[in-house]
Amino acid sequence: MLAAELTPVYWLVLLQHELLLFASLFFLLGTLDELAIDALYLVGRVRGRICTPRIDRSAVERRAIAGPSAAIIPAWHEDDVIGATMRHLLDAWPQAQLRLYIGCYANDPATIGAATRAARGQSRVRIVVHSARGPTTKADCMNRLYRAIEEDERREGLRFRMVVIHDAEDMVDPAALPLLDAGLAKAELLQLPVLPMRQRRSRWVSGHYIDEFAEAHAKAMVVRDWLRAGFPSAGVGCAVSRERLALLDVQNGCSGPFDASSLTEDYELGRKIAEAGGATKFVRVRGEDGRLIATRAFFPRTLETAVRQKTRWVCGIALQGWDRMGWSGRPLDGWMRLRDRRGPLSALVLFVAYVLVFLTGGLAIAHQLGLARAPVVTPATKALLIANAASLGWRAACRALFTAREYGPREGMRAVLRIPLSNIIAIMAARRAVAQYVFSLLGGTLRWDKTEHREHPAVSQEMLA
Repeated sequence: MLAAELTPVYWLVLLQHELLLFASLFFLLGTLDELAIDALYLVGRVRGRICTPRIDRSAVERRAIAGPSAAIIPAWHEDDVIGATMRHLLDAWPQAQLRLYIGCYANDPATIGAATRAARGQSRVRIVVHSARGPTTKADCMNRLYRAIEEDERREGLRFRMVVIHDAEDMVDPAALPLLDAGLAKAELLQLPVLPMRQRRSRWVSGHYIDEFAEAHAKAMVVRDWLRAGFPSAGVGCAVSRERLALLDVQNGCSGPFDASSLTEDYELGRKIAEAGGATKFVRVRGEDGRLIATRAFFPRTLETAVRQKTRWVCGIALQGWDRMGWSGRPLDGWMRLRDRRGPLSALVLFVAYVLVFLTGGLAIAHQLGLARAPVVTPATKALLIANAASLGWRAACRALFTAREYGPREGMRAVLRIPLSNIIAIMAARRAVAQYVFSLLGGTLRWDKTEHREHPAVSQEMLA
């Protein structure tokens, strides 16, 4: 080749070709992974192993629970929503044997005050003030709540049956507590689906959460439950047997059942219980009205807060999780861990794909101006592009279908349009997560980088019907 041909445009063409091969190959691997889950889901549906039973909602809501149970809510700077959360939970779950524990910090008087006002006249509420300056981590706050439960048990001579975990912004389902109580006879950890609420002022950013959870908690989670591969707890709408928490406490050297150094203690909780041989169950049930029994909440509605939240998920699950939990010896569990930890790689591939869009467009213009040759597409590359295009169409259709089933056909159509935004958030979160992880490797301390909550869905006019 002549030296005169080695122009910057030539190198751009070469770069475009290499990036195309890289992105196409990794997209194909991701496609095969998702198609395997899709195939298992369809097989489970056809064989009747995967289904969503219907119950008499009103009958379940009135059902008493079998023994004393605790609900715990860690709270840091949640004075705007904690009162509404407490009032709604206590109204939805009137069972006398339920006790609600709210974890606050001494240097957060606003949250303490809001929780205290909501607890007036309620004998089923205990406000627990952490002596450490907040924020520590969510797991550390929950460990303090666990100690408060132990203190009450010793003082009152009782033993709780289970502990239900929720966040300060959650809206619980009235039928959830009796369902979790009944399920405890078969499993030590039970997880309800999570349904993000639609918000008028954030159809796109908060809307992308409804697309992701609608598909994940209707397909991927139920497949994992069916295969008994162990699944990650969502950290809300999650019930754990009291005896299993005691075992985890001992396993952690009596420092608490939750690992205070973890950013995603909820994810690790489900995996640890499954690894120890404990039974886990994903409880997906509908009322006779067709409404899913699930935990509902507002999710972040700005780009910045969504990126911050997903940064914690990616850093805790994909990066910390690799160090902290390693890889299971079972091929099935190894596959699921690989799926859980693919976030940074997926973000890199998505970033390359978006670079390719702009690079290919620029080279097409250069070709029209006679500044570059037309790219040579080999039969293998063409086959990869066709396969990836078909995969993109299939994935978009699946997302639209699962979203439409829970939120209606309009949201199903929007789900397809929200895919690019979802990808951009994933790329930004992965970049930030890697930076945080490197910071922790250099000796930095990762703290509770929680999402700010200003409105509660039980009292807000913000949500869409």
